[in-house]
Amino acid sequence: MLDQKHEDAVETAPLPRNKDGSIRKAFLKSVARGIETADVAALRRLVGNLHEADLGDLLEALAPELRPRLVALLGIDFDFTALTEVDDAVREEILEELPPKTVAEGVRALESDDALAILEDLPQEERSEILDQLPPRERVAIARGLQYPEKSAGRRMQTEFMVVPRGWTVGQAIDYMRETADLPERFYELYVTDEEGRFLGAVPLDRLLRSKRPVPISELMEGDRPLVRAEQDQEEVARLFQHYNWVAAPVIDAADRLVGVITFDDVADVIAEEAEEDIKALGGITHDEQLSDSVWTIARGRFNWLLVNLATAFLASSVLGLFEGQLQKMVALAVLAPIVASQGGNATTQTMTVAVRALATRDLNDANAWRIIMRELLVGLLNGLAFAVITGAAAYVWFKVPGLAFVIGLAMICNLAAAALGGILIPLALDRLKIDPAVASSPFVTTVTDVVGFFSFLSIATLWFDLR
Repeated sequence: MLDQKHEDAVETAPLPRNKDGSIRKAFLKSVARGIETADVAALRRLVGNLHEADLGDLLEALAPELRPRLVALLGIDFDFTALTEVDDAVREEILEELPPKTVAEGVRALESDDALAILEDLPQEERSEILDQLPPRERVAIARGLQYPEKSAGRRMQTEFMVVPRGWTVGQAIDYMRETADLPERFYELYVTDEEGRFLGAVPLDRLLRSKRPVPISELMEGDRPLVRAEQDQEEVARLFQHYNWVAAPVIDAADRLVGVITFDDVADVIAEEAEEDIKALGGITHDEQLSDSVWTIARGRFNWLLVNLATAFLASSVLGLFEGQLQKMVALAVLAPIVASQGGNATTQTMTVAVRALATRDLNDANAWRIIMRELLVGLLNGLAFAVITGAAAYVWFKVPGLAFVIGLAMICNLAAAALGGILIPLALDRLKIDPAVASSPFVTTVTDVVGFFSFLSIATLWFDLR
């Protein structure tokens, strides 16, 4: 018993890390030394039993030239699932250096969804060369998955699942699972189909194991449940998992035939990816930018968005040209105008962030849109009043100009109200036009607040001082 426990502990031994989670330099150096000296025995001892997530972290920490050499040296002992745990750029660099035969041998041992994740980003020619070396069954499953749209349930599902006939009993199903070697590595439900493979229902394993052997499967199966279609967007699937607290969900095709299953670990990856994409989009960063990308790749990806923002900045600055005479008369206006515009920009970023995320999760919809718009407007007005007092007092103390406090205070109220409306109305409008609000909102909203901020402040100042 003690020997078994020790063996289990070795098999699940964690990657040597520092307290902050980073890989220990000594361990990294030992692995690098083993690769450079081609010491296969040492490498197997060091990394042979690592979890795929830890092995992925190790690959990213190694120098680029050492990564494919580690894979080649370990051979069949290398878990190709680790390649699903690394940045896309790292994975592509490794696969480019490996011969197709090595990749094909590694992919054969994977579940279909992991194999698909590794191969889907490869060039068509390389992908075809690898697929040609796979057995027909695996080749057909992966090729079929590649036919589904990118970021769809069909790309995320695994084609290994447990199916039983409707006429079986609990005892027959249990005996079948005990006696059959070709079962999925992990599964949480049994699925029931008709003779043509159409989905009829699901039986959770806990319900199966609590039932007596003579109980028919048909009495246990859950048939009335929302279904996931292979073409369905992965973000929609993630929302279903969150809403219904699923552990697994069957995937059906257009003819209602069962073609795969999605599990919660795949959905967790989807949620993380979609959240990361939204965050990057709000900052004007392309969704495929990775920490491992080169300087040129990152600079090229960010250039276009910076160019758009430059154009909108010129548009906002052109408003200042309309009040050139007034600015020359009073330097204080030139000093204070950016404060009004900047405060509006900060306020609209807050509103826009909430709106974009609520649209992504479908919490913001037609039923509550008007209520949320009014709420954000009132928030803008309330904060506008508060900052009108603060900035007005600061402006008076700074410049000692009578009336300047009133001018900047009124402009602050106008701009924060406009920021609130722009921060929610523009994402809503873009969403209605089927444009990702996370990608397109930022420059439009920033332009609105800058234009409104400059124009309201300088217009009010012009009217106030001209009347006096």
